[in-house]
Amino acid sequence: MLQRALGAALRGALGVTLVGGCGLQGGSAWMEEGEGAAALARGGEGWVKAPPPRAPRLSSQVEGGRGVDGEGPEELEGERLVLREHGTARDGGPGGRGRGEPGERGDGEPEEGIFRNTYYDFPSEGVGAREATLFDGTCAPLAAVTRAFHDAVCVQGSGKLASGGTVSFAKRGCACADVCPRTGQKICYERLDPARFPHGRGAMGTAITPLRTVAVDSEVIPLGSPVFIPELVGLPFADGAKHDGCFLAEDRGIKVVGRQVDVFTGDPGMTQRWNTLFPSNRGVHVVPRDPRCAGLGRRK
Repeated sequence: MLQRALGAALRGALGVTLVGGCGLQGGSAWMEEGEGAAALARGGEGWVKAPPPRAPRLSSQVEGGRGVDGEGPEELEGERLVLREHGTARDGGPGGRGRGEPGERGDGEPEEGIFRNTYYDFPSEGVGAREATLFDGTCAPLAAVTRAFHDAVCVQGSGKLASGGTVSFAKRGCACADVCPRTGQKICYERLDPARFPHGRGAMGTAITPLRTVAVDSEVIPLGSPVFIPELVGLPFADGAKHDGCFLAEDRGIKVVGRQVDVFTGDPGMTQRWNTLFPSNRGVHVVPRDPRCAGLGRRK
């Protein structure tokens, strides 16, 4: 009798242990599955589709950066590439709503919060064999250029020819154009008056200004909105003056989607300088229509 009782007790204890072990294993598997799902949600869209717990970190929370061609630690391959739209309406791409107007509020993400920060500039054609051709919107040849310049301007959207002329994005999907190796786009261009558009033209059809213009997703920040970025206060202008943190949202890019602000530096050297002082993807606060920036207003 005593032997049967002891046997029953041992079997009961073993059953509890097995049930408890299964319960722990199931909990661990669930946690791992949840973490994997969060990581997958980031996908190729980076922070745009990231769940709240995986929001971008501020500069104080990120270690180091990787320079101009590389990005900060949160960078995903290919996200740095942006393509200006320079005064043209979007054609139904992500976040596209056509040409925005100042003060127009989109139905996208909240206006104020932490944004991904990146930089873009205005390439100039150097010396070398002119083995590539830029075409206008009718596929008429516009200019023979170096391959290096072609491959840079098709990413940045505007650039300065060796002759001194300025070219800017006209439209994409041009059958006559060479494929841009970094974006896969086929871009046509137009000539601009270099006196009026010394650094190219933005999505509002106005001249863009180095270290004042930012490209945004107009579903999140309406075009024409002054914005204050406190993390960039004190960074240098080309003449050594310190920046006040005020910018104007007057450009777009098909790779600038969601919570992202792309600062126009105007020059690859300045891109390198700012990227060293405040690397891309550290994360910045963007405050639209801050009173400190009211003087910028809409450019004419």
